[in-house]
Amino acid sequence: MTDSAYDIALVRIDNRLVHGQILEAWVPFIKAKCIMVVNDSAACDFYCETVIRMAVPSEIEVIISSVEDFAKTYTYKGNGEKKTIVLFATVADACRAYNLGFSFDKLNIGNIYNEEYKLCHGTSVFLCDNEIRDLLTLLENDGVEIGIRRIPRERAVNIKDIFKDYCEITP
Repeated sequence: MTDSAYDIALVRIDNRLVHGQILEAWVPFIKAKCIMVVNDSAACDFYCETVIRMAVPSEIEVIISSVEDFAKTYTYKGNGEKKTIVLFATVADACRAYNLGFSFDKLNIGNIYNEEYKLCHGTSVFLCDNEIRDLLTLLENDGVEIGIRRIPRERAVNIKDIFKDYCEITP
């Protein structure tokens, strides 16, 4: 299937990749017919790929790709046939895909955990300095709208509101 068939409705960072919030909340909310897992480790680990495929209902297409292959193959658009969720495990992977050509204008952060965190939001987002720097680059240089929202029924929190007390950002 060509990349024009995919309507990328959600680009999300969640270190758990495919899990209950995705399958029980986001898939029905978006009416997703495809989940793209973009992660170098999962793309080269048969066991991990098998577990992901087993977790996803059979009527949902699953594509597991390395970051580089994904960025070369898919574009961000909202007019395709299949509503699609793109999942990255890390901020670095999402930024790498962006820098390799997968441009997006909205980014959802669901869950990020880093033991060396410098900034925490709620119980699900713990960002280290490198992640903060990468997200600031997307915000300031590229104008990407970044929101923290674990599930659809939550109100999204603009990352700028989280960053304003931590570092200087331009409005």
